[in-house]
Amino acid sequence: MIRTSIGLVCVAAMILLGGCGNSAEHQNREGETTLERIQRTGTIRVGYANEAPYAYLNSNTNTLTGEAPDVLRAVMKSMGVKNVEGVLTEFGALIPGLRAKRFDIIAAGMYITPERCQQIAFSNPSYSIGEAFIVQAGNPKALHSYADVATHETATLGVMAGAVERGYAQASGIPDARIVVFPDAPSGLEAVQIGRVDAFAGTSLTVRNLLSKAKSTRIESATPFTDPVIEGKTVRGYGAFGFRKEDSFLLDRFNGELGAFIGTQEHLALVAPFGFTENELPGTVTAAELCGTVHPAAVSK
Repeated sequence: MIRTSIGLVCVAAMILLGGCGNSAEHQNREGETTLERIQRTGTIRVGYANEAPYAYLNSNTNTLTGEAPDVLRAVMKSMGVKNVEGVLTEFGALIPGLRAKRFDIIAAGMYITPERCQQIAFSNPSYSIGEAFIVQAGNPKALHSYADVATHETATLGVMAGAVERGYAQASGIPDARIVVFPDAPSGLEAVQIGRVDAFAGTSLTVRNLLSKAKSTRIESATPFTDPVIEGKTVRGYGAFGFRKEDSFLLDRFNGELGAFIGTQEHLALVAPFGFTENELPGTVTAAELCGTVHPAAVSK
């Protein structure tokens, strides 16, 4: 009776899984780590938000490019993984998408913040950068900082959904009623053009890239610009790659390869076309230090 039951179970397994032997193989692969899987398949899936110069789809070549994907490819190559597949996702949905296993890593130039560290793990940073505003030509409301927006009674500021700029704005004292959230950076630029908001906040590279593509005389970068000061600290963003917390093997291996690559001549040549220079190198700052920062939107220079 027992043998008959085992035989029936094996027959069922053969029908569903292609044989009892394949069942064991299937279970082994189900239990493998993300690192083991991507090395076995030679492919990693990455979430990105189509924000140049950090990560975007090149319409001419139909390939995923930008600082984050190109650095990722170099690191993955050293790990024996050749194929990088992009999964386009709104910025604010990247962390939920990673946790839901829609992709393996976030490669979008995402800043490390303590709030995000509660939800996902981060690699050590691949770059460091300051902030900027897009304003109408002539900067009619003289907005040269987050503090200027806060003290101007009617000034409105646009930010991208899920980005740290909203936290910077709130911590700088800008009321929520004067903060307008947009799904992406191009929408924020357009809002400034048509007068829906007085300024749009982004990283200095994002602003520079948007303006170079817009080629409009109606808008400009706010010059000079002062980075926000929050709890006595001048804010500077540190961008990195996002991982699920359970993928510690992948993260540790990635950090080892990333640390050997960042700052090399190969790295600097790779990111130069996206506007990154030695000035944007992250130095010795680690993800652990940034995740331990007191304020969720403040990192010292």
